Amino acid sequence: MNDRASHVERRLDRRIPLGCPAVIRLKTGETIRGECVEIGVGGMTLRAPYVPGQAEVLEVMVSVPGNGSVARPPLVTRLEVKRCHALGQGMYEIGGTTVRVVG
Repeated sequence: MNDRASHVERRLDRRIPLGCPAVIRLKTGETIRGECVEIGVGGMTLRAPYVPGQAEVLEVMVSVPGNGSVARPPLVTRLEVKRCHALGQGMYEIGGTTVRVVG
């Protein structure tokens, strides 16, 4: 039995707070700008003006943290949506599991 109170505390993998720019690329080719709030081995949390479907797989590009002094390509993953919560003012928090690291 797990007696921990919150969803965050029940995770098996540690999540690291980020606050980096992210881009969601939909199957239609449309891109949506957002923010990667936290990331871990098993997944990530995004904030974006988009409402995904349950279990929808998104391609997400996360920029390297920092001021850009080190030139690195973005992390590109496929993320399966597990949850989505309205934050207000047209923004949503999207949590998901990493299905595949593309690049």
